[in-house]
This record gives sequence, C-alpha cells and structure tokens, in this order.
Amino acid sequence: MIYGNMPMMIFILASGYLFTVYLLLALAKRTKQKPVSGNFTTKTKEIHQHQVAVTPKVTEVVNTQ
Repeated sequence: MIYGNMPMMIFILASGYLFTVYLLLALAKRTKQKPVSGNFTTKTKEIHQHQVAVTPKVTEVVNTQ
C-alpha cells in the first residue's frame, strides 16, 4: 500500500520542523534590540530638556451638589 514510505515522510517533516524552529530562533537572536547609539540618546535628551512643565491654576471651585 501507500503507507510503506510513511516512516520516511515523518522523518522529512520532523527535520523540516526542526530546521524552521532553528531559523526562527536565529532570526530572533539577530533582530534582538540593539544598544542605542550615542547620537540618538543625545537628541532624546535635548527633546526632554526643552519640554515645559504646565501646571494648572485653579481659580474657582464649583460645587455641583
């Protein structure tokens, strides 16, 4: 019957699965977040230094009850 080659098919599918998992792990390791360069952090610090803090001033309290 056609089931004579089934053990070979299982081996091929299992090998393909393991190879795919290996490739995905290698890709995840390669695309892991890299350290930020010094130039980018300087720009970020400058942006944060130029932000102005705004505090609300309450002049009147309204009681709605």
